[in-house]
Amino acid sequence: MIRHTVAFRLKHAAGSAEEASFLKDALVLKKIPSVRNFEQLRQTSPKNDFTFGFSMEFDDQSGYDAYNVHPDHVAFVRDRWLPEVAAFLEIDYTEL
Repeated sequence: MIRHTVAFRLKHAAGSAEEASFLKDALVLKKIPSVRNFEQLRQTSPKNDFTFGFSMEFDDQSGYDAYNVHPDHVAFVRDRWLPEVAAFLEIDYTEL
C-alpha cells in the first residue's frame, strides 16, 4: 500500500469562493479508479503555514502510476493546482 499525501496553501483568501471552488473541483481525484480512501483535510498546527491536506491510498505502485497519468489528475494539476497553489509539501509513504 502507498499513501500519497500533500500539504498545501492556496493563493486564495481563506473562506473565499475561489478556495471553495478549488476544494470542490479537487473531488474529481477521488473518482480515479485506483484511488482509495481520499480525504481532504484542514491543517490545524501552528508549526507550519500550510492550510490543507489531501491524503489517498493506492494498492500498489501500478495504481499510483495509473493515478499520476490519469487524464483527470493531469488536467487538475495543469488547470487548478499549478495556477492556484502557493506552496506545498508532498510525502508518499509505504508501510514498514
